[in-house]
Amino acid sequence: MSWWRTVLNLPPKGEHWSDQRRTKKPKGRPQNTAPEWWQHPDGPVSPTPRQAQGVAAQYSAPPPVAGGVMAPPRRPQGPDTPRTAVPPPQHATAPGQRPPERLRQRSPHGAHAAPQPPRGPVEPGPTPWATEPESSFSTWARRFFRGLVVAVLLLAAISGVRSWIRPTTGTNGGVVANQSGFPADEARAVATRYAVSYLNWDEGNPDARPAQISLDLAAGLDARAGWNGRGKQTANAAYPGEVKVDSGGVTAVVDVRVQVRPFTKQGRGWSGGPYSWQRVAVPVARTSSRVVASGPPTYVADERAALPDNMPDAGVPDDDLTAATLKDAEAFFSAYAESDAKVEAVAAPGAAIRSLNGAVKLGELKDWQVFTGNDDERRATGAVTWKGTGDTTLDQTYTLTLRRTVAADGAQRWQVAAVG
Repeated sequence: MSWWRTVLNLPPKGEHWSDQRRTKKPKGRPQNTAPEWWQHPDGPVSPTPRQAQGVAAQYSAPPPVAGGVMAPPRRPQGPDTPRTAVPPPQHATAPGQRPPERLRQRSPHGAHAAPQPPRGPVEPGPTPWATEPESSFSTWARRFFRGLVVAVLLLAAISGVRSWIRPTTGTNGGVVANQSGFPADEARAVATRYAVSYLNWDEGNPDARPAQISLDLAAGLDARAGWNGRGKQTANAAYPGEVKVDSGGVTAVVDVRVQVRPFTKQGRGWSGGPYSWQRVAVPVARTSSRVVASGPPTYVADERAALPDNMPDAGVPDDDLTAATLKDAEAFFSAYAESDAKVEAVAAPGAAIRSLNGAVKLGELKDWQVFTGNDDERRATGAVTWKGTGDTTLDQTYTLTLRRTVAADGAQRWQVAAVG
């Protein structure tokens, strides 16, 4: 039998656990069921071979010397029990020795009855326990736990017990393991502030830019970030976009759009130029404590893109409902430009629509279209021209939701329930 079968307590090859039965061991010492000769005073009982041997050895021992141990007492007899004379031994005894005594058998047939042949040893009674087959669950549980212990020992031998007791800890606290769930929100915040600091510079105060960059740049990198210390530029607003995380989950690139204004030196002063938007890609990395910028940003060109081919269809126009709701649409946009109270008067009941509070005025409703749908709610679009300050006008297109309402007199109307 192989050693691994012995370790896992498996049966020999070719045998099964069901072929083996394990019996339970009896508890305590077995009882002697053989009869004792002193427990049967009224019947002829012959001692067992072991008892006869012990008695013979006791009475064949040499007699004690004077003043020694007394002979063993004999079995007490009653006053009515007849005493039979024991004939003296036929052989001569040496002086000072007591002749051996023989066991006497008492019989109810008389003291002079013929001696009965010795009775053989009494057969033992039935076993006080019974064997029971071991359950398959106990066998499976024992094999499982033994296999588990062997697996743990093998794993300890492979990985080393010392690594379990005292795990090795890295000295560099910046090492980050590959984990899912990159902190995209924190990366956007760090990249946005770093992009603003990077695109701000002033040769009149050259130390201000490195101080701001150091707030987000990783320690050990150059805080000048490639600036030669000349010129002036300000960055006002910045908006983060997509965060592209690498496959390792440690680094990422954040898309940030920043509004900047360059300055041109004129004599001893500076002349501000027009505002413009610049797009930069900021590399970031995740450490054990926070997200940091891992290098200077790079400029990214913005380009126009066409609409996708799978744009959702606006729907089928409903010309009759369009013509019926044209006047109501003009009244809504006029109120929408002025105040909340006027919007509430023309909007559908329960609608929560805030007005523009007089920022612009309605010039004209250039286009209005209602599309087909169910009998209670429809989708509509409206192109309006807003009048701004002075002679400024601005065209905008809105998407609205119309809801059918019924007045107290039974009249039906379609009113704006939501904008956008």
